[in-house]
Amino acid sequence: MDDFLTLKLNKEFRRLYGRGICSVRPTVVTYALKNNLSVNRIGITSAKKIGKAVKRNRARRVIRVAFRSIEKELNGTYDIVLVARTKTTFVKSTEVIRDMRECFLQAGMINEKSAHSNN
Repeated sequence: MDDFLTLKLNKEFRRLYGRGICSVRPTVVTYALKNNLSVNRIGITSAKKIGKAVKRNRARRVIRVAFRSIEKELNGTYDIVLVARTKTTFVKSTEVIRDMRECFLQAGMINEKSAHSNN
């Protein structure tokens, strides 16, 4: 699963906010829901609270890189919304990868064995 589709419609985001499994970490918040497609779909958001456009774009870029490195560990395909937090702009992608892996582990999206073997 090298590629993923992006969620763009407001109703897709609202569906995940309402019915998805939520997990919060200092650098990222995840909402996930299993889909019946053959590909993962992700949406990345960053609020104006994070900063101006440069910081928001950096936060989304770091989250996208982190997701690409973890995507092959997922058990199946999911619709995922990743929300950047204020701390996201100040950390390296390795810290975001660690937090994202913890979120996915808590949601049951990856096996504990694969999470520890890739650390």
